[in-house]
Amino acid sequence: MCGIIGIVGKSEVASALYDGLTVLQHRGQDAAGIATIDGSRLRLHKGNGLVQDVFQRDDMLGLRGHVGIGHCRYPTAGSDGSAEAQPLYVNSPYGIALAHNGNLVNTETLRREMYQDDRRHINTDSDSEILLNVLAHELQIQDRMSLVPDNIFKAIAGVHRRCVGGYAVATLLLGYGIVAFRDRHGIRPLVLGERDTAEGKEYAVASESVAFDILGFRLVRDIEPGEAVLITLDGELHSRQCGEPAVHAPCIFEYVYLARPDSMMEDVSVYKARLRMGERLAAKIQRLKPGHGIDAVIPIPDTSRTAASSLAQALGVPMREGFVKNRYIGRTFIMPGQSERVKSVRRKLNPLPLEFRKKNVLLVDDSIVRGTTSKQIIQMARDAGARKVFFASAAPPVRYPNIYGIDMPKAAELVAHGRTEEEVEQLLGADWLVYLDLDDLVAAVSEGNDDLHDFDTSCFSGEYVTGVELTYLDQLEFSRSDEAKDKRRQVG
Repeated sequence: MCGIIGIVGKSEVASALYDGLTVLQHRGQDAAGIATIDGSRLRLHKGNGLVQDVFQRDDMLGLRGHVGIGHCRYPTAGSDGSAEAQPLYVNSPYGIALAHNGNLVNTETLRREMYQDDRRHINTDSDSEILLNVLAHELQIQDRMSLVPDNIFKAIAGVHRRCVGGYAVATLLLGYGIVAFRDRHGIRPLVLGERDTAEGKEYAVASESVAFDILGFRLVRDIEPGEAVLITLDGELHSRQCGEPAVHAPCIFEYVYLARPDSMMEDVSVYKARLRMGERLAAKIQRLKPGHGIDAVIPIPDTSRTAASSLAQALGVPMREGFVKNRYIGRTFIMPGQSERVKSVRRKLNPLPLEFRKKNVLLVDDSIVRGTTSKQIIQMARDAGARKVFFASAAPPVRYPNIYGIDMPKAAELVAHGRTEEEVEQLLGADWLVYLDLDDLVAAVSEGNDDLHDFDTSCFSGEYVTGVELTYLDQLEFSRSDEAKDKRRQVG
């Protein structure tokens, strides 16, 4: 996952892009970048690190222009540090800068086409660079003397025909404006916003609506699957459906973990969806363990707090804050290597013994991926004096890698892969383990929008909505392993 934002304003936009990226920082902590259009020039600054570390005062002063895009990066397979920080730029045709959230699954085919047919060189392992060059080629074959909106939308249609995977994209097209589009299945999120100023209407696109809140934009709607939106330099909005019809299947893991609770996605409140997850999980606990004997429900901060609150209320059990979180440690799930994740848990969380001593506690987390963090937290609860430690996941067992932009490890590193729930329970050291059922997760999210029927649930079900070749899964499994990541860091 990554965070993207784009603004066409009536005045300088760099500071607004910076503020928007800080709100989207939870989507990526590896690198950040901003690109703006300043007359006929592209202004670009990017680097490794958090938004606040990448941009200093002089950097911001150099990002002139009333049109721009921003990106905060979360590394996935094949990442190569600063070389893949975004936005990425190519100078032909016109000059294009691209910010991408997601992952393509036919990269090797596209890489061959780029070299053999399009005569374009790909310099990194980044699928974003491939996507940028596909877009550049499709624009290049349009009428250069008359690049009207119709020709731009034809180019986006060409991107959709060639690219397979999950992607949400914001691009700067020099001389024209911002072009934003989303994959045909709508796997990765992208929303459109607007605000009124004394000088006229301004438009923005972003990964999550929460970015609009801080900037004073109104959420207009989600950009539809396969749709492209062109916002010209003078603020005109054009849109067109450019992709062939496909199953609308947004990523359900966005609602479980990735998105902020104060965001709206697909006209569904992430916060309310998580409340419903907790309620359905409580119903399962009451069904399976009516005499549960739970004295306190304790969320594992922060993502699980919403589900834990509704779960506790439904069970009639008090919710207690049993862990104090160090706010200056990054999200454990998106840390690069297993050794770093292991070290981070105790730096990140500290138990309050008063809430554990001689109690049967139910720890609630949003999901269980590798299980390393969960196992340590369970032991921390025991060390703090808990009599029994139950563990609840507000998501089903994660048994398969996600291939659409979430850096879940290879299958063998997923604690639930090839194991029963009872075996996972023993491995984690819990007295009892309960997962939310997949049907209940889907129902909890879709209840917010009657038009939502399908989701990308691949990390739970192993069903990939775009289809995927086994050779790709094999390659991805190795590149996402901690062993491969350690080797890349050593080389770097």
